[in-house]
Amino acid sequence: MKKLLKRFKTLEDDLEIFIKNELNLYHKLKIDNRGIFQIPGLQIENPKIYKAKKFACRSLKGKGVQSGIRVIYAYFEENDKIELIEIYYKGDKKGEDRERILKYLGTIPNFKGLKKLHGLAEKSYEKS
Repeated sequence: MKKLLKRFKTLEDDLEIFIKNELNLYHKLKIDNRGIFQIPGLQIENPKIYKAKKFACRSLKGKGVQSGIRVIYAYFEENDKIELIEIYYKGDKKGEDRERILKYLGTIPNFKGLKKLHGLAEKSYEKS
């Protein structure tokens, strides 16, 4: 995140606005602007892992929500809680880091199914 903050000075504030507005609309009010979707291939139900593609970054003037910044996060429906997993710029990398997601899932207390997920991640990398 430090590298991104150097490049995009407003990122921290933009992230707060994104969480307060965009995630509230999607998860609480069930309004879908087609900018957030559940990451396919992760066969888990809780927490659900999402990728946000529509992220407005004021440092990228004139881009609006098509900034190229991606936010990967976990959503815990029962507590209405999110945890950020990864933020990246689309121009720097191809897609989300599945290994990072798996490591994150391994930190969740009482999470079962990590072995199963690890095999899925390896298969998804082989397809790429």
